[in-house]
Amino acid sequence: MSVQYIYWASTALLLLLYASSAFFYLTKGAWVREALAGLGYPAYLVQFMIVVKILGPIAILSRPDPLLSDLAYAGMLYHLLLSGLAHLGVRKPLAAAPAVAGLMLLAASFLTQNAARETPSPYAPMRFERSAAHGHATERTS
Repeated sequence: MSVQYIYWASTALLLLLYASSAFFYLTKGAWVREALAGLGYPAYLVQFMIVVKILGPIAILSRPDPLLSDLAYAGMLYHLLLSGLAHLGVRKPLAAAPAVAGLMLLAASFLTQNAARETPSPYAPMRFERSAAHGHATERTS
């Protein structure tokens, strides 16, 4: 499977996860505040998370600057880690499944981004390079 397909598939699924979550936060706000309270988080966090869940994926998809995109990846990493750990902390391991899936998608997207995007990230590994002549990713041998 081409590395570019892995990047775009994992990124699309990650963005879908975040978009559906933001939509859920917007439409079921009262239930979300109650659920977050059960995890020990304050209710005012909902509005902040809506903004983050919308702007983070936009920064990754539009990628105006690789550093901003990498900052969005870092924010998502912390969000998904804290989300999964919060559910484990209240002994609800099945509720941590979306966070675990999100972490796997995030890792796949971050590690393959340089193969699919024109401007490389200085923080992502350079195992795969984008071939200018053919427009596809090739594995780096050196």
